[in-house]
Order: sequence, then structure tokens, then C-alpha cells
Amino acid sequence: MASPAWLRLPRLETLFTRTLLLGWVLAQVAGATGTPVRAYNLTWKSTNFKTILEWEPKPVNYVYTVQISAGTGDWKGKCFYTTDTECDLTDEIVQDVQQTYSARVLSLLPRDLDPLVARDPVLQNAPKFIPYLETKLGQPTIQSLEQVGTKLNVTVQDARTLVRRNNTFLSLRDVFGKDLSYILYYWKAESTGKKTAKTDTNEFLIDVDKGTDYCFSVQAVIPYRTTNQKSPESLIECTSQEKSVFKEMFFIVGAVVFVVIIIIIIILSLSLYKCRKARGGQNGKEHSPLNVA
Repeated sequence: MASPAWLRLPRLETLFTRTLLLGWVLAQVAGATGTPVRAYNLTWKSTNFKTILEWEPKPVNYVYTVQISAGTGDWKGKCFYTTDTECDLTDEIVQDVQQTYSARVLSLLPRDLDPLVARDPVLQNAPKFIPYLETKLGQPTIQSLEQVGTKLNVTVQDARTLVRRNNTFLSLRDVFGKDLSYILYYWKAESTGKKTAKTDTNEFLIDVDKGTDYCFSVQAVIPYRTTNQKSPESLIECTSQEKSVFKEMFFIVGAVVFVVIIIIIIILSLSLYKCRKARGGQNGKEHSPLNVA
């Protein structure tokens, strides 16, 4: 026999209640899988055009994807679905270091990776970045130095960049040309008072006191910049007059030895030539016919 309608109502209410409860539980489970957090503190870190975008926070149960645009409005994806908080964008920006670049970080839940159920990602834009104006200058090195009398010649070696031309990595000078200058700091070895010199090339020729040792360092600079104008100073190098004197004496002694050897070779050659000539004369007399009266 069928049950009366009033007896079936509680069952319907129970079913409805259970459905609501199940929905709430599922919502809690879904929430426990992670909520994407908008990235913050997006910062460009770039030295000699080696360029990395960094941000916070470390993701929990979600991932990041980075996109970059070269001012055209077309976004290119990089560092897909990563749990890292940095992305190397060097290979993109070295294609045109004078371009203005935009970048953004997308925060994605795992379920957002499925295009059928994906939602709009949470994203954060990075500040605009112009590599030519903003990349830091790397530490230069001293290629060579020579002090002769009252003249000190210093040659600076440019740092290499990751910018390529014809499959060759360019130096800072190749990229910046005359925009790049160098400052030389120099002082007497027994003093702390520094002097400076500046050049738009890679060589310095300065006047110094004869017989005095000097120490110096160099620094790359782009004068018109408002930020990241100067590089770190190079390692300190010092001249040594004792080494210079030893070097001069070494060359002098070497030259004297060379001349003596040449003279000995000439004397021996002349002596050998005279001996051979004398022997030749004697042999000629022994084989000549006797005069008949």
C-alpha cells in the first residue's frame, strides 16, 4: 500500500538537506585545494642584460605563468605552470635591448589548466622595463697596465653581455658605444688620497711620479642615466717598480747575451772560413806539376 503524502514529506526534506550539506562539503574541499594569490613585489633584476623577473609569494596549491610583451600588445608565455617565484626573460629582452617591455604574472589553480573549466586567472603587472636604460653595468676588469717613467698606461677590458650579433656575444662597448665611459681611480701606494681620470675609450694614459708605485681601480659609467649609472669598481691593481726594474734588467741582460752570442758566431764563422781557405791553398800546391828546366 502506498504511503500517505504527509509521510513522504520528511524524506524529501531530508534529501534536500543532504544535498545542501554535500554541496557545502564539496565547496570546502575545493577551497582546501588552494586559492590563487595575486603576485606582488614584481621586480626586474638585470645585469649586463641578464634579466630575471622576481615576485612574491611562494605558491601553495597553485602555480604561476609569466607573460611578456615587447610593446606590441602580443603576450608571449614563459615559465609555464611553475612554483618558482622568478623567471629568466633574458632570451626575450636581448632581441631588442632598447625596446620597452611589459610583463605580468598569472596565478592559476590546477583546475584552471583545463580549458573546459578554466576561469579567468588572477594576474599582476610588472613595472615597464627598458633594458638599455635600466640594466646594471657589470664589474669591469683591468686588462693590462704599464708604468714607464712618468707615464702610466691602463687598459680596461669590457664585460661581456648576453646580447648577440652574428652568433657572437657583444661587450658593453659593442652595445653602448660612446654612451659608455670609464673612470680611473688612482693613488700612490703609500697614500690614501685618490685622483680620478675619465675616458670615452678603454685606455688611460696619465702622468705619475717616476719611481713611485701606484694603485688603481676602474668603474664603468653611463653619465646620462638617472638610475644604475655606475658599475661596481674593479679589483684594485698596483704597479711595482721593483718588478719594472727587474724586467728592464732582464731585457738588458738578454740583449747583451744575444749580442755576445752573435759576435761569437761571427768569429767562429770567420775562423772556420780562414781554415778552409788555408787548407785549400795547401792542397793546390801539393797537386801542381813540377816546373821542367
